Amino acid sequence: MDRVIVYVDDAAYAQQVLAPLFARGAAAGTQWVLVACAPRMTHRISKWVSHSARENWRAKWADKLFAQMLPGLRVPTDRVTTVLAKGPLAELTDQLQAAGTSAAQVVDARRPKMDAAEESTRPDKRWSPPPGTLLGSLLTGFGALWVLALE
Repeated sequence: MDRVIVYVDDAAYAQQVLAPLFARGAAAGTQWVLVACAPRMTHRISKWVSHSARENWRAKWADKLFAQMLPGLRVPTDRVTTVLAKGPLAELTDQLQAAGTSAAQVVDARRPKMDAAEESTRPDKRWSPPPGTLLGSLLTGFGALWVLALE
C-alpha cells in the first residue's frame, strides 16, 4: 500500500495542491498521513498564556483543519491518520518514514509565506523608492535648502 505524508496549514490551499494527486487516481489505495502545522507563536506569549492553554489551542486548531480536510480527501477515514506537528518537520518526517514498511511520498501543501513570495519575485534585493516619489523628494529638499539659505 502506498503512503503519502501531507503537511498542511490551510485546508483550501492544500486541496488545490492535492488536486493533481486525486486526478491521477492515487487516492484509491493510499494510506494518507495528514500533518497539521499550526501557526507559530512568539516566545513572548508565555507571559500571557500557559503552556497547556497553548497546547489546547493547537489541538483545537488542528481538529478544525482536519474537519475541513477529511471531506475533501474523498477516501475512507480508516485510510487517514492525523498528526499534529510539535517539533521540527525533518525529525517528524523521519519518524513517520520509519513507522511504515516502505518509503512514503512527502507532499508539502502548506501555504507559502508572504515574505518568501515577495523576495522570489524581486530580481534584486536593493531598496528602490516607490514610483512617483522622486519629484516630491527633490522639491522638499530644495525647499528646505531655500529656507536655510534665506535665514
